[in-house]
Amino acid sequence: MTLHTQNVTHEKVENDRRILELLSHTFPNISAASTEIINLEAILNLPKGTEHFVADLHGEHEAFLHILKNASGNIKRKVTDLYGTSMLDSEIRQLCALIYYPEEKLQSIKAAQEDLEDFYNITLHKLVTVCRSVSSKYTRSKVRKALPKEYSYIIEELLHESGGEYDKQAYFNRIIETIISTGQAEPFIISICNVIQKLSIDQLHILGDIYDRGPGAHIIMDSLCHYGNWDIQWGNHDVVWMGAAAGNDACIANVLRVSLRYGNLATLEDGYGINLMPLATFAMETYADDPCKEFEPRSADEGNTHTIKTLKIMAKMHKAIAVIQFKLEGEMIKRHPEWGIDNRRLLHRIDFKNGTVDIDGITYDMNDCHFPTIDPANPYKLTPEELHLTHKLHHSFTVSTTLKRHIEALLSHGCMYGIYNSNLLYHASMPLNQDGTLKEVDVKGKKCKGKGLMTEIGLMLRSAFNDDTPDADREYARDYYWYLWCGPDSPLYDKDRMTTFERYFIKDAAAHKEEKGWYYKLRSKPEICDMILNEFGVDGSDRHIINGHVPVRTGNGESPIRAGGKLMVIDGGFAKAYHKTTGIAGYTLIYHSSNFELVEHEPFSSVEEAVSNGTDIVRSKKMIEQTARRKCVRDTDKGKVLQGQIDELTELLYAFRHGIIKEVTLRNR
Repeated sequence: MTLHTQNVTHEKVENDRRILELLSHTFPNISAASTEIINLEAILNLPKGTEHFVADLHGEHEAFLHILKNASGNIKRKVTDLYGTSMLDSEIRQLCALIYYPEEKLQSIKAAQEDLEDFYNITLHKLVTVCRSVSSKYTRSKVRKALPKEYSYIIEELLHESGGEYDKQAYFNRIIETIISTGQAEPFIISICNVIQKLSIDQLHILGDIYDRGPGAHIIMDSLCHYGNWDIQWGNHDVVWMGAAAGNDACIANVLRVSLRYGNLATLEDGYGINLMPLATFAMETYADDPCKEFEPRSADEGNTHTIKTLKIMAKMHKAIAVIQFKLEGEMIKRHPEWGIDNRRLLHRIDFKNGTVDIDGITYDMNDCHFPTIDPANPYKLTPEELHLTHKLHHSFTVSTTLKRHIEALLSHGCMYGIYNSNLLYHASMPLNQDGTLKEVDVKGKKCKGKGLMTEIGLMLRSAFNDDTPDADREYARDYYWYLWCGPDSPLYDKDRMTTFERYFIKDAAAHKEEKGWYYKLRSKPEICDMILNEFGVDGSDRHIINGHVPVRTGNGESPIRAGGKLMVIDGGFAKAYHKTTGIAGYTLIYHSSNFELVEHEPFSSVEEAVSNGTDIVRSKKMIEQTARRKCVRDTDKGKVLQGQIDELTELLYAFRHGIIKEVTLRNR
């Protein structure tokens, strides 16, 4: 008996016989099974791939795409390690700019360079060296899959020829020379730069909120649809868009209102083809004499290029859809008394004569009481014009093929939580009681908490898009998208209320307060984090919870690292609207094979700036955790899967050698 099969028993093989017989179709004999075991064992000893964690992108597509291109500064680190002693810092920045934006950089180089052939020769040698470095932790098979088809053979030859021996060096140099002489230098450089970008990030984790505020959520989603390994833990802003795509009219109204609040119509119109003309026409007719001052887009204060006339129209549209939203939400809350949020139905609490509103027994003066579409006797009823407009908007959202494709990507790559290599990821919160125990939440009559709550919600959200879901269940699931957006027990929100109405119509800031749930007050305690990690079955000596959602006010001294290192909150404010709040322009958390590294980002100015100066937007890096030893694939989730495959193949070897399963060789096939 060999070393490989010494721990395998005849009884175990018989119990697993059905699986082993299926496995034997792929590995029909001892030689094939042994070769695969050798291959898998080798992979287990490769360094762990680099994982990137980002959160709360909020439509800032240029900054997001830049950190994908530069791997949050990881590419520059590689280039500096290779050429720090032989190249000036300015030369390193220029090489990095070429790697990040090869098409754009090549155009500027061609305009300035006289001897392009010499430039191509030097640059191709450097790029091959960088590519060899970033690919060193992967198998040849995985690298091959990342290569463009047209140049895969050539790049693979260059990557695996060191050029050390004279004959090999001549071979290597001749390949480079031929690439240049055949006029393929430029497309080849572009291809190899793209390969470097791909291989610099092994797995991308997005902790929610791709949508709203910034102008390019649709561009981010398009990029992700063509990206390699990525996952997302849905955020409340993602969920409200998913609800809109599912046909929830209250979610549609919220999506429109938030877009108008931030002066961002590009995602709606350019990205998803949403027809806003009916809303603009309705708003101009209904609020013609209303200045709608409180509804001017926030972006008007941030140098937005909208004209004054456009801003005035957007303000009227903003108010019009906000009033429709409050009506739709009021009716939805009435349909679901089990949600316990009747105190958020506020339209019937307005005293139109005195210009006040009663909220939780307190009377507030209103700064705006012009509501031409609200009937005080039936305030939640849509006017015929509002109803007609709602139907048009509903149709526009539900027939958008691009929106449908992007939501399908969110569903196929995402869920409410994820567990990756001893890291528990979720966007915002885990509902807790005051004593720190897990809070039971009603989900359609079923009491759920912790992992069970997140799982039940995830199943419900998917059911809204499944054809086999009964109509009543699908309707409830559609409604629940709105609750997750702003409900007090929603793991994606977890505040006592969303004070949208108050912020628009009441000047008294006391009315704007939103009380956070107990999770936000208790999550900095190590014992609370340990309890949650245990609930989800997350093991390992270096385990963490990673959240987004709540911006970290770095400028005020807040730290993203909490609970003795067990919790990492990485919402650093990618959205421009948050830059003043956080003091930075976003975080990236990087999990290398040897450490966790937190990267603070500066605001992204422009692609032109990055191309010209090799700007990295990396403000600072901080190593927040050093692993005891360099982690290999064996130490990861993937490693556990591969080890399971090795164990099954080891049983198959035993079965072959003891005649339990017959080998198939080339001679008897």
